[in-house]
Amino acid sequence: MYCAYITTIKKIRKHSNADRLQCVEVFGQNVIVDLSYKEGQRVVFFPTDGQLSAEYAEENNLVRIKDENGNNVGGYMDENKRNVTAIKLRGEKSEGLVLPIETLAKYTDIEKLKDGDQITVLGGHEICRKYIPRKNERNSSNHSGSKNSKRKNKKKLAVVYPFFKEHKDTAQLAYNMNAFKPGDTIYITRKMHGTSARTAKTVKVEDKNSFVRTLLRMKPKKEKNIAIVSGSRRVILEDVTRNDGYYSDNSFRRKYHELLKNRIPEGMEIFYEIVGWVNESTPIMPSVSNKKVKDKEFSKKFGDSTIFAYGCEPGESEMYVYRMTMTSPDGTVIELPWETVKIWCEKLGVNHVPELEKFMFTTQEDLKERVDKYITGMPADEIGKTHIAEGVVVRIDNRESFTAFKDKCFEFKVCEGIIKDTSDVPDMEEAEEVMEENISA
Repeated sequence: MYCAYITTIKKIRKHSNADRLQCVEVFGQNVIVDLSYKEGQRVVFFPTDGQLSAEYAEENNLVRIKDENGNNVGGYMDENKRNVTAIKLRGEKSEGLVLPIETLAKYTDIEKLKDGDQITVLGGHEICRKYIPRKNERNSSNHSGSKNSKRKNKKKLAVVYPFFKEHKDTAQLAYNMNAFKPGDTIYITRKMHGTSARTAKTVKVEDKNSFVRTLLRMKPKKEKNIAIVSGSRRVILEDVTRNDGYYSDNSFRRKYHELLKNRIPEGMEIFYEIVGWVNESTPIMPSVSNKKVKDKEFSKKFGDSTIFAYGCEPGESEMYVYRMTMTSPDGTVIELPWETVKIWCEKLGVNHVPELEKFMFTTQEDLKERVDKYITGMPADEIGKTHIAEGVVVRIDNRESFTAFKDKCFEFKVCEGIIKDTSDVPDMEEAEEVMEENISA
């Protein structure tokens, strides 16, 4: 879940190439600010990929408006987007937005806010949310907001998979460094830019009705069976043979459902990333013009455009496992250690995400140094060598439940922001979130 953070500026320095700007370090990230900010000042930090509420942005004069002559006045944010992106300004990276804590005074007693507090809503007023461009909603008969889809959704309510769990959202590493303890077993794996998927052999509970039960107004009979089920991050694909997904094409998902259905044991759930292409003309994740990154070294290294293909030719896709669980008949979930995940991947004949490093946690400084090796310097992805790596996942392997945190490459964050502003093809997972909102509405 996206949120803003309360913090105190501890480090500040002059901008290397701008007299009227300076740089502050917040949660280990560089943010460009004006000269009014001082060390020791309490601020609210908005990470990249967020959107300020219209009320908050307008209240603090952050929205760009036009005067009577048509000139841009006021702030620098587009009144509709109000999004926070990663940028490079005169050679300095800026990852997020920093504003004085006083900008929250209208909504709460700021004296009660403590460093580390997470902010989304204050006093009943939304402050920020994750940025999902609404222009990317798809208008078609297959849209989940359509009457047909709503009818299908009602029908699906008769079938439930009580042990088919969604993957937990992976929190940001920068804000969770205190989660690590000396002696923890740590794995750093590559984060891949695709769409999440899950497949399980699990309990299926279905309402069975009959003419007699209907006539006597009896409740449907609950019938339990073991079944194979697949889904995206949030959506259960009751019937993977239907082409009613966001792209009206489930074939790339169906491929892995069919691959796994006769191989996985009862109780196992596999979480994986699908990368590559939906079909011959549509990549799973949107592409970006590298010219828009505005970095000559980036374009020199990765060419004119970035397609997150991971070595897949148009029309092809591949799966990479990042997590597995086993669920007992009573619903107890057991997290499989990473070494066991790798063994099962070999047994099933499937890939796992690239493992970069294994070590024992000692200090936060050591962890940050190890992570930085894999996210700085415009690293190419180990599999998709023609494009920037998305980032890393840092997994604490000796915990009962899945405990992992993510960190992204700066250049990927820039690409991510550009894609959201320019692409006609949305991020599939974020499109699903919009679709779910439509269903709920």
